[in-house]
Amino acid sequence: MASADVTPTEEPRKDGEPRPLRVIVADDDALLREGIASLLKDAGHVVVGQASNADELLLKVRSYVPDVAIVDVRMPPAKLDDGLVEAVEIRRSHPTVSVLVLSQHLEAAYMLELVGDDASGVGYLLKDRVRDVAEFLDAVQRVALGGTAFDPAVVNSLVGGRRRSLLDDLTERERDVLSLIAEGRSNRAIAGRLYLSPRAIERHVQAVFQKLRLPDTAEDNRRVLAVLALLGH
Repeated sequence: MASADVTPTEEPRKDGEPRPLRVIVADDDALLREGIASLLKDAGHVVVGQASNADELLLKVRSYVPDVAIVDVRMPPAKLDDGLVEAVEIRRSHPTVSVLVLSQHLEAAYMLELVGDDASGVGYLLKDRVRDVAEFLDAVQRVALGGTAFDPAVVNSLVGGRRRSLLDDLTERERDVLSLIAEGRSNRAIAGRLYLSPRAIERHVQAVFQKLRLPDTAEDNRRVLAVLALLGH
């Protein structure tokens, strides 16, 4: 049985840390749902609602309007892609609510449907990623702040199978950088992952923007546009 929903009193942390996120967790597996909720609470976030089926998810999003909804792809009543359908609806009808979808299997088509034509505030991870608690919590934070968190396995499949003409102009290193941008990594994190200096990563990022012919707008917007280019938009 899901734990009681709560409506927290939000106050900024006095130590300068980001305020706690308000989260809804939706999964028909009670153990996984409660486990994710426990991880979030231990990290200082507030689980304002839990849902065991797609209809309940949408109702609770409407009632609590959280910062982020964590949603399983396959949920009752049909146990097909009910969770994904509601996640897409949440993005359409509640644009302030970020969505992080969890899936048991790698299905790039689901991610493409979820993203649509806006890659901000959205994530798609395989459920196995939850085992890396720090990485999972970081992904939740990135998505809630309007960034992205796409599973590396999904990104790799897109880079390998959906490369478009402009992407063909990227070097192998630039494709690596773009893949990590799609995962939601900062330049500093990308530098650590690829064992390069932050300045070298900045040069690669700018080269990606130029080769994808992205307009010279705010850095965050260009990163989102680069992700959309990777997804084939």
